[in-house]
Amino acid sequence: MKKIVIHSGYIKLDQFLKLSDCVSTGGMAKALLQEGHVQVNGEVEERRGRKLYPGDKIQVQDNGVFEVEGGGVKEE
Repeated sequence: MKKIVIHSGYIKLDQFLKLSDCVSTGGMAKALLQEGHVQVNGEVEERRGRKLYPGDKIQVQDNGVFEVEGGGVKEE
């Protein structure tokens, strides 16, 4: 399982798919989701805007299993 660190409270699923290098564009993320190739916490997810929080597990067909990990909010 690959861990993907975020530095905010949550990340949207389409952004997560790009960050984890499963897709390179938002259009590719949309197609992947519409085809039912993405599961969040064991359930098929089709919403690009689904909020993911630390501890969520995402399975992407042909790409593997990922876990969202919180890295804390960066202070400026």
